Amino acid sequence: MTPNVTAVSYGPKLTDSGLDRLRSLWAGNGATIESESRNGDHRFEVLTAGLTVADGTAAGIAALRRAVADAAQAGLDTAIVPAGLREAPRKFLIMDVDSTLIQQEVIELLAAYAGKREEVAAVTEAAMRGELDFAQSLHARVAVLAGLPAAVVESVRAEVKLSEGAAELVAAFKAAGHVVAVVSGGFNQILGPIAEELGLDYWIANELEIVDGALTGKVLGAVIDRAAKEKYLREWAAAEGIAMEHTIAVGDGANDLDMLGAAGIGVAFNAKPAVRAVADSAINMPYLDAVRHIAGV
Repeated sequence: MTPNVTAVSYGPKLTDSGLDRLRSLWAGNGATIESESRNGDHRFEVLTAGLTVADGTAAGIAALRRAVADAAQAGLDTAIVPAGLREAPRKFLIMDVDSTLIQQEVIELLAAYAGKREEVAAVTEAAMRGELDFAQSLHARVAVLAGLPAAVVESVRAEVKLSEGAAELVAAFKAAGHVVAVVSGGFNQILGPIAEELGLDYWIANELEIVDGALTGKVLGAVIDRAAKEKYLREWAAAEGIAMEHTIAVGDGANDLDMLGAAGIGVAFNAKPAVRAVADSAINMPYLDAVRHIAGV
């Protein structure tokens, strides 16, 4: 039979016993293994299994995902991906930026120049856990930057590092003819050069207000929050003529939840527990290019 879902399992080291437990779990939940392949590199290993499940509806796939999540093994994650997404001729990848596309939280790097890094980091953590309204927390965090010279933006830009595998992930999607976007609760002044360097198709973030060569402690316009992230996903995918079923969203914090829920598959990348609990799949290792294996790119 033709598989209707693909199970993609990945981790630093896949063991035979761990994979056998997975296979038993799939079988116990009505899935028949039609094909298997293994690949990966020195960083992580991947098992890709084509499965035929009796209930290939969204509800049936969700039930299989829950069963896999409930039986999670340390060092081994499994994404259950609809065949239609992996086989789509054009896909749309949208990612969060801070702690996803890049390794740092930019607001914390900026706050360090005001001597407020620990204070701001605590607020950021609470916001990413979903304990604070994101827009309100952003305004509060940006306020501590008031009076800093605009030159600190350049200094922070030099500190930013892409997540491991980020450049390779974007390049692979672009080379295959897919669309790549990022949407960020961070700042355009930092994101712009990164977006240009990577050749992203779409990108947006908040705009720090700068007057007379100094930060004012304010952002211009509406804040890019969790609702805005979903809005841009839908708008950009529609502009490209790509069905939502063929979109992949990746993020780590509570402000990514709407975007992750709306996408064809939502991937929690080294995410907060509240995000991992509801995302379709999770990557709990530092390699962003694992998304390639999930998406079949």
